[in-house]
Amino acid sequence: MKSFSSSSFAGQHADAMALASAAVKRDPQALFTDFQWFLYQGHDTVFFTAFSTESYDKESLGNVVAEMVALAPQLTHGFVGAQPGQPFPKHLLDAITSVEVVDEFDGYPDKWLSKSDDIFERRDLPLFRLMVAVRRGGPDAEGRASVLQVRSSHALLEGSDSALLTRSASAGHGVQSDKGNKLPLFDRVKSAFRGGMTAFIYLVLANVFAPPEQSWGFKTLAIERHRLRQLANKLGVRQRSLMFALVTHALNGEGAEKLMSKKVIGAAYTMLDTKRNNTDDDFFRVRALEAKFKVMDDFVAYVRAVDDTVAGIEQKDITSFQVVIMSMFRAMRALNRVFPGLPNKRFWRFNGGMHIVLTLVPPHRTYGPMTHGMVEPLYCGAWHAAVNICTFCPGRDYVTLNFSMEQRHIANVEKILRLLDEVEARDVAPHKMAPSVERLR
Repeated sequence: MKSFSSSSFAGQHADAMALASAAVKRDPQALFTDFQWFLYQGHDTVFFTAFSTESYDKESLGNVVAEMVALAPQLTHGFVGAQPGQPFPKHLLDAITSVEVVDEFDGYPDKWLSKSDDIFERRDLPLFRLMVAVRRGGPDAEGRASVLQVRSSHALLEGSDSALLTRSASAGHGVQSDKGNKLPLFDRVKSAFRGGMTAFIYLVLANVFAPPEQSWGFKTLAIERHRLRQLANKLGVRQRSLMFALVTHALNGEGAEKLMSKKVIGAAYTMLDTKRNNTDDDFFRVRALEAKFKVMDDFVAYVRAVDDTVAGIEQKDITSFQVVIMSMFRAMRALNRVFPGLPNKRFWRFNGGMHIVLTLVPPHRTYGPMTHGMVEPLYCGAWHAAVNICTFCPGRDYVTLNFSMEQRHIANVEKILRLLDEVEARDVAPHKMAPSVERLR
């Protein structure tokens, strides 16, 4: 079975569980890394949802939670009264699971998607929820008897965890930073300084320029993988470059009125399996990169430019952006210890001019008892305060696009399918693909 993550490295956290009980009594988030702490403070959340041919009740949901916790023990961290690594008692299982009966599945999963603020309302409950809707009359014409959704603090789960759990594989985290691969001292000092300055500047700018709270929207799309594969081959680009281009071009809009930018779309995107070093986060496998896509009206020219941009970024040193971000998280956490009111609410409403985050999670392919009965499409996404996000979740037959965005962008989501239809129908001259570092697996 394929692993999606860098190998764990031996380190000082190997014996963390022996110290966990004492630590979490003092601070429920004591075992969180700086990255985890930052996502927890921002109330960032993730979700996984799928339809199933199986029906569920409270007892069977409790069994699902038990399997999840056994495979991903980090789900037992981060709340008041937590006993890291231990099974949940019944009163906790009852509090974090729910079952409802519905007449039809019309509108699902979109009607379930939200910021998931309820996860943080009680500090004495685990930082995730499992909910299911069961069809009143039994399976529908497609054989779907229920729909399930897992919602969690992003501090506990990332896309690779979701992919591993879908395959009933262990999603436990060892130490993800490679202490043996040390960046030069000067680079570390420079990055720490830049991270501290970034935190300070970001705080100042946020308190001056943070916009009012925006209306937020959620939407999903499912596209057959063979369509994307065939079109990417036709255009001579990578599948992920095609997906990045379809989303950003459609959401930005047409003509003179552009919703994101008239010149350059600022994007962050994520990837796995890069060479890790001692400044990486000890929990998260994901690495972040920064990209700028020049706006073009002609889509074929645009997608090829996106492909060249992605290839160019990944052939360079891709550690610098990640190192600065890690340093910023560390500085924010240190500042919070001195001034608990920081970062404040205005900070979380400021996105620093980033138009969109594009997250390609590892392939989600159901296997084993954890996802018995689940059927494609599979949906996986995230919500971050003030950040427009599109999460791409590939399965065997479908790729789902999961949007968490300012409401003004949601209407343009439907343009993605129209754009796909239009480009498929065009005659396109052959194009040689630029060298690639990573392909969609």
